[in-house]
Amino acid sequence: MSKAMYKKGDFQELIILAQNGDVKALEELIRRTQKNIYTMFSHLTAKKEDISDLTQETLLKMAKSLPKLKETKKFKSWLNQIVTNTFYDHIKKNSKNNMLEFDEDKLNEIKDKLGCEPGQKCLFSEIEKLIKAALMTLPQNLRITLLLREYEGLSYQDISKITNTTLGTVKSRISRARLKLQEELKEFI
Repeated sequence: MSKAMYKKGDFQELIILAQNGDVKALEELIRRTQKNIYTMFSHLTAKKEDISDLTQETLLKMAKSLPKLKETKKFKSWLNQIVTNTFYDHIKKNSKNNMLEFDEDKLNEIKDKLGCEPGQKCLFSEIEKLIKAALMTLPQNLRITLLLREYEGLSYQDISKITNTTLGTVKSRISRARLKLQEELKEFI
């Protein structure tokens, strides 16, 4: 199979090929998933060096564990489980009280940076920064649950499995996270 065929290849087919040892298929899977993984971690932690390290660690775990994936249609959910577990492991290693740290000055700096050149791109960039700063104020369990729902589009049932919590807990966390975000962003909405 040529390089162009891998790039155009069906996602499910790439997974099966990679499971059977096709290195080029695995490379294409990594290429297709790394941006989403990086984005997810960028919403979970503020430290850029941690984002890159966590992304790389997750991609390595994905590559090593891929042959064990039984249902290729559940790849996205399976990968989100790896992302979540990697993040929880990172928190356990790097935090005494298992709470994420965020830079209060950085948060205030983002809030103060509303004056920019005219143009939608700048506006959207500032809004994105504000939302990310607001996300960073959420406790990790609320943040992860909300990101899995809103950014990854997972169902409540899938989130329940990934986070090892009940369906009621997932619904409650999402509701609380949305309320806290709304309160944090009320001066901008």
